[in-house]
Amino acid sequence: MPAGAGFEGGDLPEVVTIGVSIHVPEPYGSAVQDARAGFGDPLARSIPTHVTLLPPTEVASTRLAGIEAHLRAVAAGHRPFRMLLQGSGTFRPVSPVVFVRVEEGAQECRVLEADVRSGPLSRELAFPYHPHVTVAHGLPDEVLDQAYEKARGFHATFEVTGFVLSRFGPDEVWRPWRGYPFGA
Repeated sequence: MPAGAGFEGGDLPEVVTIGVSIHVPEPYGSAVQDARAGFGDPLARSIPTHVTLLPPTEVASTRLAGIEAHLRAVAAGHRPFRMLLQGSGTFRPVSPVVFVRVEEGAQECRVLEADVRSGPLSRELAFPYHPHVTVAHGLPDEVLDQAYEKARGFHATFEVTGFVLSRFGPDEVWRPWRGYPFGA
């Protein structure tokens, strides 16, 4: 996933589903995926542990070069920052989601999200942006309650040095596609 590499074209469908996120590094990323799997979340292994900057968005593959240039410019305008993930939160009753809170780095995520979701990636959101790391989604209430309790003890600190463009594959798995380091 080299930064700045061009999109290889020939085998792309006319429309691709992309997302932009900050990936949570190891060992924390696997710990969250393991917890999701333990709660029976069917999406646990198909989504890398992340903080969303651009939710799933369908784009014409002919627009990818412009999107890549936009993301490079956004990354160049930002600097690394510290992220602290700690404690639990939920979007219930509005949405059946339990998450780990972004305690430090949330403001940087908000600024970054606004920059990413501009220009060729400008779009409306279904809900106001709230940086978080999903632990359980769409599960029965009693399982969401358990996830909430378990996530209360989660703690991770790391340096965020860039973000990732991911693609939703035909097998319904999200895979990192390109990395964009800050200040590059």
